[in-house]
Amino acid sequence: MSNNATQLIHSIPVDPLTGSIAVPIYQTSTFVQEAPGINKGYDYARTGNPTRAVLEDIIAKLEYGKVGVAFGSGLAAIDAVIKLLESGDEILAVDDIYGGAFRLFTHIYQKFGIKVNYTDTTNAENVFHAVTPNTKLIWIETPTNPTLKISDIEAIAKIARANHCLLCVDNTFASPALQQPLLRGADIVVHSATKYLGGHSDLIAGLVVTKEKELGEKIKFIQNASGAILSPFDSWLVIRGIETLPLRIKQHCANAQAVAEFLAIHPAVDKVYYPGLKNHQNHEIAAKQSEGFGGIVSFTLKDDTEEAATAFVTSTRYFKLAESLGGVKSLVCHPAQMTHKSIPAEKRRAAGVSDSLVRLSVGLEEVTDLVSDLDTALNALLNTKTKNKTVTA
Repeated sequence: MSNNATQLIHSIPVDPLTGSIAVPIYQTSTFVQEAPGINKGYDYARTGNPTRAVLEDIIAKLEYGKVGVAFGSGLAAIDAVIKLLESGDEILAVDDIYGGAFRLFTHIYQKFGIKVNYTDTTNAENVFHAVTPNTKLIWIETPTNPTLKISDIEAIAKIARANHCLLCVDNTFASPALQQPLLRGADIVVHSATKYLGGHSDLIAGLVVTKEKELGEKIKFIQNASGAILSPFDSWLVIRGIETLPLRIKQHCANAQAVAEFLAIHPAVDKVYYPGLKNHQNHEIAAKQSEGFGGIVSFTLKDDTEEAATAFVTSTRYFKLAESLGGVKSLVCHPAQMTHKSIPAEKRRAAGVSDSLVRLSVGLEEVTDLVSDLDTALNALLNTKTKNKTVTA
């Protein structure tokens, strides 16, 4: 089941108090009570806010879950999920993991006695063999950041259930417009709403959705107790972003497919990572569990050096060098020096993040302009290499 444009747009309610077509921003810290403990459903804005509540309800509906919870960042959302665990518990995580999640798991939670094991989840058998009696949470991204590995959510969900542990899927790269992990057996979905849900590179936000109400109430308790809430204004920005999500995602996917196909035949490029290419390792699984292949394309250079990658990412015109992704403007990133710098080099390379790997967030510009931009930057690399050979000779 997919979220079509009508479902997405009309998941955003008309304000019942005034009839406002746009969700109001309740910019308040507290709410007047009729008597101690008697109120209109809200008492303090950390615990609950009407604007945030609308967003939480929207994301729960879009992900076909029971409870949605909004946080001040994607990492705050991840942090809340990990707080479900106790000392002695283990996490089994995808090896090609977002650097921020790796940093949180390794440098914050391991010292509290929560062990993290990593495996290549593109083959469900690896997950089956890596689960231990202490595994309480399986953590996957699909597609992964930045090599766009695809994991079979249904197969891994069966393993999680058989071993009495939770499955959490980071659905940031796909968004609920393309993929709904809860319908395929996952227990929890997390989003960096900073990316495609917000869509305009103007906010930081995180979301958690749970399949069951009881688990969602635990996350809500953690949200209130820890306090990493999303502000009313940023909640409103995410809601506004969701209104155009179907159209944006459709064009992101179309542009990314064209960019990936161009890169696949360029002489300066070694490997292209994009689930929409038929030679992608798990192309068929991606086609089965998603309505599209997303707007992120990664690739490595034939000149597999940090120097070549740096030269490329600093020479594009429309692809702006920056962290993050999912906005209307195209971005380029060098994970080894940027998003995944916190991961040790040997572990990073083993997961496929080589020194020359470049990640593109393909935006909504004219795709012919984007291809021309990449072609110019890649040809400059080839010309530089030819000149160096000539000088050496």
